[in-house]
Amino acid sequence: MTPPPFAPVRTQRAAAGFVTAISAGLLAVACPAAAQQREPWQIITPPQASLVLARDGSMIGEIGRERRVSVALSSLPPYVGQAFVAVEDQRFYQHDGVDVVGIAGALKDNFLGERRGASTITQQLVGNMHPDIIDRSDRGLGRKVREQQAAREMERHYSKQQILEAYLNQIDFGHGWSGIEIAARHYFGKPAARLTLAEAATLAAVPKGPAVFDPLRNPDRVRTRRNVVLRLMAEQRYISAVAARAAQSTPLRLAPNRGMSAPAQNFVNVVRVQATRAGIPVMNGGYRLYTTLDPDLQNAAAAAIETEAAAFEARPGYRHPTRASYRTGTPGYLQGVAVAIDPSNGDVRALVGGRDYEDSQFDRAVDGERQPGSAFKPIVYAAALNHSLTPLTIVQDTAVSFRLANGTYYRPQNSDHRFMGAMTLRDALARSRNVVAVQLAVEMGMDSVIALARRMGISSPIAPGPASAIGASAVQPLDIVAAFTTFANLGTPVEPRFIQRIEDSRGRTVHSAPVVALAPAMDARVAFVVREMMRDVVERGTATSVRRFVPAAVPVAGKTGTTNDNTDNWFIGLTPDIVAGVWFGFDRPTPISGAAGGILAAPAWGRMVATLYRSGGPGQLWTAPPGVISGLVERGTDQLASDLTAPDRRYVEYFVEGTEPEVLRLDPWRVFTSGPIQ
Repeated sequence: MTPPPFAPVRTQRAAAGFVTAISAGLLAVACPAAAQQREPWQIITPPQASLVLARDGSMIGEIGRERRVSVALSSLPPYVGQAFVAVEDQRFYQHDGVDVVGIAGALKDNFLGERRGASTITQQLVGNMHPDIIDRSDRGLGRKVREQQAAREMERHYSKQQILEAYLNQIDFGHGWSGIEIAARHYFGKPAARLTLAEAATLAAVPKGPAVFDPLRNPDRVRTRRNVVLRLMAEQRYISAVAARAAQSTPLRLAPNRGMSAPAQNFVNVVRVQATRAGIPVMNGGYRLYTTLDPDLQNAAAAAIETEAAAFEARPGYRHPTRASYRTGTPGYLQGVAVAIDPSNGDVRALVGGRDYEDSQFDRAVDGERQPGSAFKPIVYAAALNHSLTPLTIVQDTAVSFRLANGTYYRPQNSDHRFMGAMTLRDALARSRNVVAVQLAVEMGMDSVIALARRMGISSPIAPGPASAIGASAVQPLDIVAAFTTFANLGTPVEPRFIQRIEDSRGRTVHSAPVVALAPAMDARVAFVVREMMRDVVERGTATSVRRFVPAAVPVAGKTGTTNDNTDNWFIGLTPDIVAGVWFGFDRPTPISGAAGGILAAPAWGRMVATLYRSGGPGQLWTAPPGVISGLVERGTDQLASDLTAPDRRYVEYFVEGTEPEVLRLDPWRVFTSGPIQ
């Protein structure tokens, strides 16, 4: 930054002698011995933040002891520094650190009753950078002398460009945001290098009083002062009058969400923990953490959770605390969680740990454990198919009783307290019949079911009792959503990934997180057939509400989950592009009258996932692996369709090769299904 070529240069040598005399006379009042341990004129590197960036490079958070990221003056448009010089220190390029002309004017104005200061940019920097030595809240003459002395010394050791750069990186812009880079990102959602003239003048208006000239709270007041800054820039010939008028007419447009591309503080917290565990000192600042978060999907997830929760709270007869009525303390209102994972690489593209981070910082998605209810059943059905059962296997939905190890009896019930008799496994899953799932788990052995859940990535303890077959053992939401990537990837789960890479201040990659595929958890054919069975949950079963939002051309499979008394409400589903889960409930488990996974969680899931398909269908379609046999069957029976079967009762069923009906096994003209599954 250099002064404009036509700026007048005024010498201040005569007046400087007066100030020097005052300084000499007050030398005894100089800083105490303790303050001499560090020189107040030195430019030091202030504490920095590490930036957390979404997959598109937009900012979603900061990590560090102070919220500041220093940038080079040379990287900024010239008018950024000029705006601050024009309003804060118009003789910056002429004085030696102390503006004697400004001091004389301030003395005159103060004598006439108009109080104002005359601190130069250099003096401000000295005080702001070394507050333990130069206390700028001290209005005494001794502090002024120490500050002037340090400012002159700073000017002898550093260039004007170095001083202005340090100043721009040091300034307080309110809200705990320090320096031009962080201020630009929070107020305008962009790096300081991309600030417009009007935006630069707006930021130059703030330091005079960050609380008074707060763009978020006092936009009209800030706009007025911004226009003063622009006028001063024109008067001092940094910009033309035409450019000033054009910028003055520009509306003040601030970035939403305080410059963050998505509200994702729970996600940022996970990133901080993982980076620290990887040995990267991100709390010291200076790093850029490139993450897997998709801002559009994250915003959609947060909005979907809030929309469905608020709508449910507004229902007639709702008797629980609501978010709208919350004031302070522990929030007792209905909470929600959403997690979305890219099954191809494990990238966590959205994570919502609660409805409002300001009200509660507890991350229910990562640190919470809740009963999954019927959302656990696909694991049971996968174990059953692994034992050679098929979607056409007939099971009995009837009253059963199991003697437990303690001598008591467990008698599972369905949510509607009815029994439907004989039905196929496909129909039992679509209608979420509890009794059938428990019978299957007992027949297969709960040890087999638990072992499969472990291979799929669920690490929470699962009790060996039959009730665990219908989700009685609590799990971490992130874990069970990740487990469903097993069905998306035809048997192989992936580990959730939050960080792609971390770069240091020089742009060097110091850490990268590889894609981690776990060992295969189940036969690819079993995973495919269970996934096809779960499609009926959406098309004909308990999650039809998903189709209000997700186009019919997009294949969707999933499972609702509702625990006893509707305490926990789930939907975990997948498309060819995403695996996602939604949970609703209270932090203190409480029955929710009228709630169910299909009523509360499934619509929120649909709202969130619909974002991926606004511009078209899925990026790919599901394809059957080798060894899957298909046949046309009659719905609701274990029979193949015939010429007499009504068209609306015909559908294509899938079997692991070797378990298909005998007729298909003997048919030399059967068609091997290996194409896209619509």
